[in-house]
Parts: sequence; structure tokens; C-alpha cells
Amino acid sequence: MGIVYSNDSTAIAYDKAGSGLPLILVDGALCSRTNGPNGPLAALLQQHFTVFTYDRRGRGDSGDMKPYDIEREVEDIAALIEEAGGSAFVYGISSGAALALEAANRLSSIKKLALYEAPFVVDNSRTPVPEDYMEQMEGLLTSGRRSAAVKHFMRKGVGLPAPIVAIMPLMPAWSKLKAVAHTLPYDTLLTLDHQRGSALTLNRWSSITVPTLVAVGGKSPAWMRNAMQSLADVLPSAKLETLEGQTHIVKPAALAPILNNYFLK
Repeated sequence: MGIVYSNDSTAIAYDKAGSGLPLILVDGALCSRTNGPNGPLAALLQQHFTVFTYDRRGRGDSGDMKPYDIEREVEDIAALIEEAGGSAFVYGISSGAALALEAANRLSSIKKLALYEAPFVVDNSRTPVPEDYMEQMEGLLTSGRRSAAVKHFMRKGVGLPAPIVAIMPLMPAWSKLKAVAHTLPYDTLLTLDHQRGSALTLNRWSSITVPTLVAVGGKSPAWMRNAMQSLADVLPSAKLETLEGQTHIVKPAALAPILNNYFLK
């Protein structure tokens, strides 16, 4: 494990593996470098790249500093890029894709960008995230109800059916999810403005000219596929790729060849 210090002196923990051009993997909500899809993905990418996985602030071995601001998370990525040699490729999944977009909008050191299923709601194919979603989330966390906060995220944020959410506390990983529940508002700030049922908010990133791969699972719901098509349409140098047979829980073995092919071109 290595440590870099962000602009506000927050310690950001990372792992580095492989050789080749640097590639930074950005996690989505509730994940970290030891719990989530990017660890197994890194193992498949390290043959061609120097792969950095890291704990986003507030998670794992990384520090945190209040108040939270999206700019601080962008500065965390900037610190990792500096550690990597001054430029890097960046891949983000789910709300990590939204963070990667924010980073590409502000950092010229990102040379190529790849995104998998940023959780945007841009039309009426899914119920928008409720107006009071963040207020409810913060209320649950303030009262120490971490389990309820994770359920709130899964039900109202992700849109999972209530019966599935009800049994999720039986999963072995539930305790790990609760441990980082306090970071859910961070992911909410990254995504909430783009979950209201309109594609117009995506114009925020229309000035990103870095080559971008926008990927989506062929078995993901229509609202997600529509959102990624809209995002690819907004980004000037983007192409959309559909991974047939995949969902939001994308298999690293299906994703790694796509990323290898894209970043090595």
C-alpha cells in the first residue's frame, strides 16, 4: 500500500500493480480497493498497464476532511496522477464514472477516459430519484442508522425492488457496506443533479474533448442504456460500446478486453 497526500493534506491510500502506461480505476458507491469490482479488474489489466486502485476519501485506509466537496475528490485523482508520473488514463464505474467525468472536466493530465454505467436518469423510463433523497439520507446517517441509509440508497437511489433490498442485510458483505455508509452523500452529490429525468444536465461535460469510451451492459435496464447513449452524444470525442450479456454488475473478464483494446490504441 502506498500513500499520496491530496491538496488539503488528506492521505489517500492506493495499490499499484503491473507495468506500462498508468491507469487509475475509480470506484463507485460503497466500494474500495479491497471491496468491489476494481480489484479483480486490476488483476486482469496489469499485464499491459501500471494500474492504480485506491480508497476514495472516507473509505478504507484513506483519510477524510469535512466539509466534503467534489473538488476535493478531483484533487485526490490529481495527486494520484502526479504520483503516476504526471499523466494517466482514467476508468470510472457507476458514481465513480461521474467522478471521472468531473476530473476530466478539470484536469488536462487525463489522456483517455473510460466510463461504465454512470447512474444517470435522463428520461421517463425510470422514476427519478426523489427530491428529498439527500435529506432523508443525511437524516438516517445523523441518527446512526447506517443499515437504513444503505437500504435507502439501494431502494431509492439504485432503484432495486423492495423485496431484494429487504434481504440484502443477510449478505456476507453487508457489514462492509455499512462501514462506508457515511460516504453515500458524496456519491449523491456527484450524481443527483443528473437523476431528475432530463438529459440537459449532461451538457455540463460537453467541453470534455479527451477521447472517451462510454460502456453499458446489454442486459442493463433501458433507463441506464438510454442514459449512456445520451452521455455519449454529449461528449465530443466519445464512442458508445455495449457489452452484450452484462449488467451493472459487470464481469471483469468481459470488461478487461474492452479496456485493453481501447487504452492501447
